[in-house]
Amino acid sequence: MAKMKTTEELYSQEELQKQFTEATRRAAEADRVEPRAVRAVYDKKAARIVVELNTGVVVSIPPGLLQGLAKASPHDLGKIVVSPQGTALHWITLDADFSVFGLLAGVFGTRAWMAEVGRKGGRVISEAKSAASRANGHKGGRPPKVARATGSSATVRNRNARSGTKKKAATLRSGMLAHGV
Repeated sequence: MAKMKTTEELYSQEELQKQFTEATRRAAEADRVEPRAVRAVYDKKAARIVVELNTGVVVSIPPGLLQGLAKASPHDLGKIVVSPQGTALHWITLDADFSVFGLLAGVFGTRAWMAEVGRKGGRVISEAKSAASRANGHKGGRPPKVARATGSSATVRNRNARSGTKKKAATLRSGMLAHGV
C-alpha cells in the first residue's frame, strides 16, 4: 500500500499561507457582496417561508414550491435553521437544504422538480388566462413562429405562407438551394 503524503510534503509553509490569505480575501469579498439570511421563519397565517436578508430585503416563498417541503406540516416547516454564515436554510426533521443564493435565483429543487413545478403552473386555469386566450383567439390565434436567421428558407416560407403565396415560396426556396443558400 502506498504511503500518503502529509500536508508538509505536498505544500510548503509559504504556499499554505498564500492559499489561506487568498481564501480569506475571497470569503470577505463574498460576505460583502452576496446576500445572506439573517433570519428565517415559517409564517403559519400566510403559509409562507419568510427569509430576511442582510440587505434588508425580505423574501416570502410558498413551501409547496420547494422540493421536500410541499407536504410538510406547519410544525416541521417552522423548524428552520439558518447556517452560521447565512448562506443556507436547513430543515433537520425534513432533511431538506436550500442555498439562499439558489432560492433567490428561483432554484427550488432538482431539474426534475423544477420541470414538474413548471408543468403544474402551465396547467393552472384562471379567469385571466381564459380571457387572454379568448382575446388571442379573436385576433386570429397564436402567430406562427418565424425562424430568426434572415434569408433562410424557413423565414421565407413562413413570410410567404402568411401572405398566401406558397408558389413564390417554393420558387424562392429552389432558387436559394440552387445558389447554396
